[in-house]
Amino acid sequence: MGSEMSFLPDLGIFTMGMWSIGLGALGAAVTGIVIANTDLFLSKPEKATLEFLEEIELKSLGSEQRTFKAGELWKKNGAVIMAVRRPGCFLCREEASELSSLKPQLLKLGVPLYAVVKEKIGTEVEDFQPYFTGEIFLDEKKGFYGPRRRKMMISGFFRYGVWQNFFRAWKSGYSGNLEGEGFTLGGVYVIGAGRQGVLLEHREKEFGDKVNLPSVLEAAEKIKPQAS
Repeated sequence: MGSEMSFLPDLGIFTMGMWSIGLGALGAAVTGIVIANTDLFLSKPEKATLEFLEEIELKSLGSEQRTFKAGELWKKNGAVIMAVRRPGCFLCREEASELSSLKPQLLKLGVPLYAVVKEKIGTEVEDFQPYFTGEIFLDEKKGFYGPRRRKMMISGFFRYGVWQNFFRAWKSGYSGNLEGEGFTLGGVYVIGAGRQGVLLEHREKEFGDKVNLPSVLEAAEKIKPQAS
């Protein structure tokens, strides 16, 4: 009987210990979610200069493949360029489709629309093409994702904004797959002709953080084509 009574305090201590561990784990989880939803710990992008961008090496993906410096794309008429995070990502397909909706206005301005991808896996680029009406190039060295490449890892899936973006794209009928690396964040650039410089630089803050379309058009309207 005495031994049973001496066991009870031990049981109480054990139960309190388990409660403490449980509450500690819950507190850590809540803290992690709160931190994931603040921008305080997001890696800050480094602005890309014209000098940096024009030296990026790109490869064409057509039947006649060639390697060239990115500056060729905007030398005469400027350009709108999307750095695609992952062609199979349904959020990227959504943004590509919306950017492509600007094609008629861009054509009137004489401004081309391009995209770059950082890898080519299977038919991923071909499957992405229906969502994007411009030419697509390969940026193997990920220049358009720099100068300081930023990644959003698993913590991104705890962000409220990311889930809002997921639901928005899904509700709009977009779908995708999990092929390829999708943690390196992308962006959109509007680059002026010649030495005019970078007129707009949108860096993806989180998965599905789209560029503002009116801002793209506003920047494109500032492009001053160079004489041939």
